[in-house]
Amino acid sequence: MFRIQANNFEKKDLLMELIDEFLPKSAYEIADSFDGISDGDILISVNKDGRSDLNSIKRELYMALSEYVSEAPDWGILTGVRPVKLAGELYEKAGRGGAEQALKGDYLISAEKTELVLDIYEHQIASCGRPDDKSLSLYIGIPFCPTRCSYCAFASNQEDYSEIKKYLEALNQEIDYVAEEMNKSGLFAESIYIGGGTPTTLSAEDIGTLMRRIENSFDLGRVREYTVEAGRPDTIDKEKLFAIKDGGAERISINPQSMKAETMKLIGRAHEPGDIERAFTEAREVGFDSINMDMIAGLPEETLDDFGYSLTKIVDMNPENITVHSLAVKRASKLKEEDPEFYRKQSDGVRAMVKKAFTKLGEAGYAPYYLYRQKHMAGACENIGYAKPGKEGLYNIRIMDEHQTNVALGAGGISKIYFPDENRLERVANVTNYREYINRIDEMIERKREGVFNAYNSTKGN
Repeated sequence: MFRIQANNFEKKDLLMELIDEFLPKSAYEIADSFDGISDGDILISVNKDGRSDLNSIKRELYMALSEYVSEAPDWGILTGVRPVKLAGELYEKAGRGGAEQALKGDYLISAEKTELVLDIYEHQIASCGRPDDKSLSLYIGIPFCPTRCSYCAFASNQEDYSEIKKYLEALNQEIDYVAEEMNKSGLFAESIYIGGGTPTTLSAEDIGTLMRRIENSFDLGRVREYTVEAGRPDTIDKEKLFAIKDGGAERISINPQSMKAETMKLIGRAHEPGDIERAFTEAREVGFDSINMDMIAGLPEETLDDFGYSLTKIVDMNPENITVHSLAVKRASKLKEEDPEFYRKQSDGVRAMVKKAFTKLGEAGYAPYYLYRQKHMAGACENIGYAKPGKEGLYNIRIMDEHQTNVALGAGGISKIYFPDENRLERVANVTNYREYINRIDEMIERKREGVFNAYNSTKGN
């Protein structure tokens, strides 16, 4: 057992995020002091001189833990979700050289990951530029799925049609309000993303109705990117694809996660690899020329060869984007309930899978264009979005960069209001439970009024 003594530092949860990158929770205890140390225990004592600087304490802790763990995390002391955001802010202050020095020296990030995040930041600026002050990204959530995947912790309810109709009626009220306030404030959507859940759980008729509502409410003439997450191939057919295309969206996601039939059954998906290929072919026939496909490294019982097989099959379909997720076992997922430490057992395999994807996708003409991390990721790795030239996902870049307001509608939506003068964000959350969202839609609208639009207008003197 590791006994970690954090002297003169109260916010131990911030240190635990780093310790979790090295050790399972069952292997350590953290406290101000320990009355006694048992034989075989390892005592690590940090911050004896009483510093208040979190990063310096984390560096000391990282170096101490590294002595006992054969492979220290590549991301150093950085436990946050957005490494590229940090890299970009350092880059703007001190150029690439200064940013590289800080990432390696202050954050102890490996040379490989440092180069990766700086390359991605330069790619983002070159491909997308910076957002207009009046622009925002707009998210619209559909919290329904045909089944819940074992790794999933998102809002993904399995409900009958009558419940979905009630939800859409409430969502329409929020759309109408947000559109009206955006028009008054002179704000416009630079990107729109309809996600979930699985939006294509809706019928073709309901998809069409929803997208006409969006088209009639918002100025689509200034939208640079419009995405609908089709996600599950068992929910996709040509009628729905035409409804999406006719509604103005030019980009969709079809997310296989794996091309191995046994894996799909194991994680709770009710489709076969052939359904993925069929959905992709139909999307091309309908006219979509910007398709993202997600896959996950580290799914249960998958080997490096299994992952390589899926990767080859997906590359052969030639989508414009491929997003490679490292398995993250989230608190509300079935996998977490079954085995809280499952992700640790996948660490070595996931690192190999991520490296394989980086090499193969580079050879196939894809470049990394956005990156983010999550807690409890196998191998302490990362999620990377790859794109063909000119096909970078704008919405993905903006929400990870966090230098633009994101307004999120629907159950579980979390809006983030950006205040550029202070370089800070304020979060305004909708309730996650869709029934509560329906029953409290007036409250959700009031939260938008106070937390989003009144807050924005007060900074502009309106």
